[in-house]
Amino acid sequence: MADKDNEEVELTIADEAVVTKYKTAGEIANRVLVEIIEKCIEGASVRDICIWGDNLILEETSKVFKKEKEMKKGIAFPVCISANSCICHFSPIMSEPDHVIAKDDVLKIDLAVHIDGFISIVAHTIVVGISSDNKINDKRADCFLAAHFASQAALRLMRPGNDTYQITEMIMKVCKEFDCKPVEGMLSHQLKQFKLDGPKSIIQNPTESHRKDHEKATIEANEVYALDILVSTGSGAARETTAKVSIFKKTDEVYPLKLRASRRNCCSVQIYSTSDNYWTCPDNRITV
Repeated sequence: MADKDNEEVELTIADEAVVTKYKTAGEIANRVLVEIIEKCIEGASVRDICIWGDNLILEETSKVFKKEKEMKKGIAFPVCISANSCICHFSPIMSEPDHVIAKDDVLKIDLAVHIDGFISIVAHTIVVGISSDNKINDKRADCFLAAHFASQAALRLMRPGNDTYQITEMIMKVCKEFDCKPVEGMLSHQLKQFKLDGPKSIIQNPTESHRKDHEKATIEANEVYALDILVSTGSGAARETTAKVSIFKKTDEVYPLKLRASRRNCCSVQIYSTSDNYWTCPDNRITV
């Protein structure tokens, strides 16, 4: 029989100290997001802004919990700025082509900050050059509104006892009202300490194959999710781009690979795009 005294107790938001760490990470993430948005102007380099944003996260997280010398904190997911039909995960390295921001670019900005492994994820969509005097009045406006209202409706369903497919169906229903579609198969993951993709997830716009493979789950008290609403003006079908993968996820698995070319991290985050003109996500993706 296992020794109960030696079992690790999972920390949740039932603990006030955990809530404080989430809130601190969230405040930093939102401050960094605002500053990144200000840098997203015509002629700016996406690569330079991503690097600057990552450094700002490290700088800001170094200022908190200074007495906790052993506490890990910093970047939970690097700054990504994905333009137009590119859905997400675009953060080019120095050896890869950059994207120079142009007027009317639809930019999806996302990043994540952690304090002691407790992660706050934020995202925002902007259109370069748009202002209160120069508003969007085309199909993009429908897409943005669909994402906004779908996220609000989904948030209201994030209650103990509801199942994840209730949220899936609500997102579909809201997007249909705006003649848009959620991006196919994208997941909103449960968050755990030091883990971006927990055991439970909410799928949007699932195909029949997705429905067979994806397990329905029940929302429970004290769980945390990154609510990731992705909406397209067209079919919502995604495809891989030719851009080189630059964001990798560490796994605990060990592979005894002999070839040097094979000794690379086996688990990566792929860059995706849609065949549609635009897609968007709302400006906040974390619920506690």
